[in-house]
Amino acid sequence: MNNRLYGNLIFELSRKGRKGYSLPKADYSYSTSDLPQNLLRQNDAALPECDELTVVRHYTNLSHNNFGVNDGFYPLGSCTMKYNPVINEEIASLKDFAGLHPLQPADTCQWALNIYYDLQKALSELTGLSEFTLNPCAGAHGELTGLMVIRAYHQSRNDNERVNVIIPDSAHGTNPASAAVCGLHIIEVKSLADGTVDVESLKALIQEHGTSIAAMMMTNPNTVGMFERQIPEIAKLIHDCGGLMYYDGANLNPMLGVARPGDMGFDVMHINLHKTFSTPHGGGGPGCGPVGVREGLEQFLPTPHVAFNEKTNAFVVEYAPSSDSMSLGSIGNFFGNFGVVLKAYSYILSLGKENIKMVGPLSTLNANYIKESLKDLYELPINGSCKHEFVFDGLKDKSTGVTTMDIAKRLLDYGYHAPTIYFPLLFHEAMMIEPTESESKETIDDFIRVMRAIADEAKNDPELVKTAPHNTPIGRVDDVLAAKHPVLTFKQIANDGN
Repeated sequence: MNNRLYGNLIFELSRKGRKGYSLPKADYSYSTSDLPQNLLRQNDAALPECDELTVVRHYTNLSHNNFGVNDGFYPLGSCTMKYNPVINEEIASLKDFAGLHPLQPADTCQWALNIYYDLQKALSELTGLSEFTLNPCAGAHGELTGLMVIRAYHQSRNDNERVNVIIPDSAHGTNPASAAVCGLHIIEVKSLADGTVDVESLKALIQEHGTSIAAMMMTNPNTVGMFERQIPEIAKLIHDCGGLMYYDGANLNPMLGVARPGDMGFDVMHINLHKTFSTPHGGGGPGCGPVGVREGLEQFLPTPHVAFNEKTNAFVVEYAPSSDSMSLGSIGNFFGNFGVVLKAYSYILSLGKENIKMVGPLSTLNANYIKESLKDLYELPINGSCKHEFVFDGLKDKSTGVTTMDIAKRLLDYGYHAPTIYFPLLFHEAMMIEPTESESKETIDDFIRVMRAIADEAKNDPELVKTAPHNTPIGRVDDVLAAKHPVLTFKQIANDGN
């Protein structure tokens, strides 16, 4: 590869006077004097000057350096990097959907409101909850919204002292963050050796803080992929002291078609549509984190809300809450991201009720297959059947000095994205692996082969693994230096072509 063309920044490929466009001469004139002086540039913008072919080659080759679920296996535990079917993208790009405006009258977009309404009902059916809102724009936004619903519920009963939220020590980091942003205080409950909640420790916390407990946040299966078998007892303990149960929907995938959070005793939950219903990960872009509630909490959900008016036989948008409403009001612009909603709706309809119930069992089968195939070489801190993901604690043979970080870097040389590493914090060399139901046995078998090959390299040629990656555009970087002294800007240097 010619690094001069493909390994440099587009600014470094710039040559003065070179253009990749030809614009017609403007048939109008204007004067800069018409613009406020404080808005005028003193110098021309420092933009790259390149021909079209250089630009196309540069960005095409940059795109080849990206890795996504469309390129290969992405076993990122906790994040559920599920394949996004092409049909979802095609439907979301249809002009009748893509051209909608959020302010157009409801009678001109009944089909879109119908989709909102049907998805709300589908999610309710799949989770065992009464009502959903699609307004939150991300999973963490959904968490915050769900906790706001819980606060509103307690405040409606003049139970204003309930400001504590119990969170397991293995929880996703967004749980305590969302609670803190909502003005709640975090109380940590310890986990047992198998990663499940220590019920006896929970009882002690309830004894100490009972009247101030607003909720308990959990995900089931938990962060290490184990099902919380004592969830009925946990839910009863929280409900008996006046609190509510919050379900973090990040790990809903293995439950799909098998068990429903509402049936387990959860009162409020959010869903990450990108994790369970095949919509793309936001990456800073559009997302969706629907929030569902049990019967009796519907009035606290935010607006606007899509409902069906049986008298007019039409879908309507309920905007401003009435004077006696206990709704949160608006928590974001309009209804959330319609394109993401479309993709999730398409996914559910494509599978149908006959096949969606296989999502959970197949993702669980894939995870257990990998775990059982590698546990002779990799340390398995928790025995027993996992659900959609599991955690290794590095290599069994610690004498090699090869760390989880080294293994993750070496996987890149074999064309695989690394799994989640050093999370959860329960294990020193944590390596969390999650295949989804979409992955074939052939793909999983090859991943197992590579993981076994890396274990063999760690034993016989540890330096090869410790210095990985070797086949990527950028080799092993100094993570500490990059974090402490990041280079965030490019300094423009005159380029005369030499």
